[in-house]
Amino acid sequence: MTGKTDQPPAQRLRLNLRQLEVFVATARGGSTRAAAARIARSQSAASSALADLENAVGARLFDRIGRRLLLNENGRALLPKAQALIEQAGQVQALLRDEHAAPLRVAASFTIGEYLLPERVSQWIAMHPQSQVQLHIANTRDVIDAVAGLDVDAGFIEGPQTHPDLVVRAWRTDELVIVAAPGHPLAGRRATHRQLSQATWVLREHGSGTRQVTDAWLIENLEQVHVGLELGSTEAIKRVVASGTGLACLSRFAVAQALEDRHLIELRTRLPAGTRRLATVTHRDKLLCRTTADFLRHCGALAPQSD
Repeated sequence: MTGKTDQPPAQRLRLNLRQLEVFVATARGGSTRAAAARIARSQSAASSALADLENAVGARLFDRIGRRLLLNENGRALLPKAQALIEQAGQVQALLRDEHAAPLRVAASFTIGEYLLPERVSQWIAMHPQSQVQLHIANTRDVIDAVAGLDVDAGFIEGPQTHPDLVVRAWRTDELVIVAAPGHPLAGRRATHRQLSQATWVLREHGSGTRQVTDAWLIENLEQVHVGLELGSTEAIKRVVASGTGLACLSRFAVAQALEDRHLIELRTRLPAGTRRLATVTHRDKLLCRTTADFLRHCGALAPQSD
């Protein structure tokens, strides 16, 4: 007997982390030159590593458009898994070298990032003094793009938008309120639908979660909505409205302090209650690392880990 069996030998791994690191950097930078600068290697070494990776997987990962390298279908399928492997390797390396873990990267839409997350981030850092948190605040559309593009670990959004590459989880309920200056002609009375239709509104810009939900709520209940001013900042809207210009429709979380201080008043209306769901988003193909999962649990966005 020769000792041979009919089972095939174990397949050797033909790719390595350095190749994947170059691949991810090239996907981010759009060229091997940019990738080399990102990971402190020579361009020739980066080009060689990328070629070795494509040979190892047996497929092209980029389309060349002029001097740019753009991910093709194969590359887009590989990117989230390669990113996850690189991050896990970094965590292992940090553990073995007794270094701090990689920063937690979070993106949040404006209302959440400015009024809900700061206190939670402060509590998180107090409980984890060695932890670093990078909080990027943008409108909902940009948060979704950041999570889909693997630029952040998790996102918090206000609007009903979604994306095929993302997992959306319900988080909290928010209430929309109509506010005005204390001296506004409609202050102190119950505004009618007609008065609201004739009023001037100061609203967030298109692309924000607040604007998306506001449009749906107001347009459904009013004959018309006259938008006199669009602003990309909730704080700017509150200041403009407090000065006597128009009405605003904002999150109760965003106006709570201004209402308490009487810089703004909540307008009484006959409109039905306006509510919306806040949510978290993570990448469907990206492994949720322990730090990200723990932070989401800390924010009440994931179920507590069972024993």
